[in-house]
Amino acid sequence: MNIPKLQVQTTKAQIGLHTQKPVQQIEQPRVNLDIQQPKAIQTMETTKPQLTIDTEQARADLDLKSSAKRVSEVAQNAAQTALEGVGRRAEEGNQLMRIENGGNPIASQAKQRGRQPYSSLSIKFIPSHGSVKVNFQPGSVDIKVEPQQVINNTTANKPIHNYTPGKVTVEMQQHASIQIDWLV
Repeated sequence: MNIPKLQVQTTKAQIGLHTQKPVQQIEQPRVNLDIQQPKAIQTMETTKPQLTIDTEQARADLDLKSSAKRVSEVAQNAAQTALEGVGRRAEEGNQLMRIENGGNPIASQAKQRGRQPYSSLSIKFIPSHGSVKVNFQPGSVDIKVEPQQVINNTTANKPIHNYTPGKVTVEMQQHASIQIDWLV
């Protein structure tokens, strides 16, 4: 006995995909840099310090006098010595004039002239304390600085962006089919 058979034959559908990748290009141009820093304006005023040192008294204590001062002292000393000498000779002349009053004026005058006066032995500090006079007036410095603003003319460039989108194409490579047959 023959039984009829049903025979089914199918073919699958096939799709073909073709893709084109997207292309993206990004470029960042450099910044146009223009920065300037002007110099600061600086002014400076100074007052010079003054130092004065007066060593005249200290030099005089060390017997290092100026020629003008030495000449003045010598002249003054000579005048004083001359006056003392004139006075002493007048006194001695008066003593000799009164020889009749007794005594021995010649011998006493010789004793006085022949005897040196004693000098005192004492410590003397040379130069004397406070003989150097120092005067100092400090100076001053006045500095003024005026900073200048930065000149910034920098410009940023926008990025260059090129984009080509991708593409997908679909095509049917094989259509689906079905065949049904009866076999007897």
